[in-house]
Amino acid sequence: MTSPVLQKQASRPTHVRQVVLGMTVLIYMITYMDRVLISTTAPLIRQELGISLIAIGTIQSTFRLAYALFQIPGGWLGDRIGPRRALTMIAMWWSAFTALTALGWNAVSMTVIQWVFGMGIAGAFPIATRSLSRWMRPSERGFAQGITHAGSRVGGAAGRNVVAFLMIGFGWRFPFFVFGVVGVLWAIGWWVYYRDAPEDHSGVNVSELDLIHSAGAARKRAGAPVPWRKILSSRTMWLVALMYVCYQWALSVYLDWFPTYLKESRGMTLAQMGFYASLPLWAGVVGDLAGGWASDLVLRFTGNVTRARRIVGVIGFLIAAIGILPATLTHDPKTSVWFSCLAFGGLELTVSVSWAIPLDIAGDFAGSASALMNGFGNLGGAVSTQMLPVLVKAAGWNTPFFVTSALCAVGAAMYMKIDASKRIELG
Repeated sequence: MTSPVLQKQASRPTHVRQVVLGMTVLIYMITYMDRVLISTTAPLIRQELGISLIAIGTIQSTFRLAYALFQIPGGWLGDRIGPRRALTMIAMWWSAFTALTALGWNAVSMTVIQWVFGMGIAGAFPIATRSLSRWMRPSERGFAQGITHAGSRVGGAAGRNVVAFLMIGFGWRFPFFVFGVVGVLWAIGWWVYYRDAPEDHSGVNVSELDLIHSAGAARKRAGAPVPWRKILSSRTMWLVALMYVCYQWALSVYLDWFPTYLKESRGMTLAQMGFYASLPLWAGVVGDLAGGWASDLVLRFTGNVTRARRIVGVIGFLIAAIGILPATLTHDPKTSVWFSCLAFGGLELTVSVSWAIPLDIAGDFAGSASALMNGFGNLGGAVSTQMLPVLVKAAGWNTPFFVTSALCAVGAAMYMKIDASKRIELG
């Protein structure tokens, strides 16, 4: 006869889903560590290779264009063959080209490498979102998206500090090799541990499986054809995609150009740049966690998913739109950074709910739906990255920030029209 203690232990859910979430957070961190390499090392790259500000903009814009165009193929790959195989493959791919960036010798070679790097890393977020669709309950999706995106900002913030330290000691090429190895190690761990469905994981007990499925988590297997016609005919899907253009425009300003802005417009040294450029990303960590937590809290109290997503999205964009103005107009560099932290923290309030919406409306095809959203958003990011040096040359550093503030206000207006309760009828 089984003892009461053993019965109680057997009834407790295992914690594999938390480990899966933790591994997903880690890959978000790694993607942003890799993505901030170019923007952080740009001053030394320009100096050694003789690359102009506009040429650096072209290199970064090329990455974003590839990143945007291959979002949908990346999301489709995850839906088609499953997140386990798909994420392992693409993590190996982009990690290899992270390391190869260190071998670039001029603007053309750097542009080609960044294009191929962007192709590989494009599927990371859609596939990672898809990887959680069978593991997270609906009431946890806002938090799950919040903590994963917080992980990305931790990676970006810590990555800038680490890159600044490494390039001061070993030159700008060395960090690319280091971060490439980190990505390969994660890919190996993901393949060994993760499974596409909780039922397939030997560490999941019956209690954890019941907990996951009690809230209607998706059970479909990889391989089902993606219902693109229904996804593309969703008004909510297109509103989310266009809203995300506003978000990615603003994100690219801070992710791709903030270190250069602090050095060239605010007169900071290389060491100061590495520290102060990381601060808005740390503020973004708070915004990501707060946005996901607040959205899930509203959902639990009201049962209204549209209200839960909309309130957080609108407030976040408005904080960003307002905060950018004093950050731009103040003459004190450190005050500018603190207001930038407020603005970026507000912007990041929106991201967890934005990525929760594809899960809300597309379920097991969240990879493809989030790829559509992120693809359109990053087209805006690519234009932003290319346009910023042009605007700076024509009208000074203030102009691109004023444009960004206006687009954040547009993002808030668009969020007012997004209805996360309108699920796509997938059949």
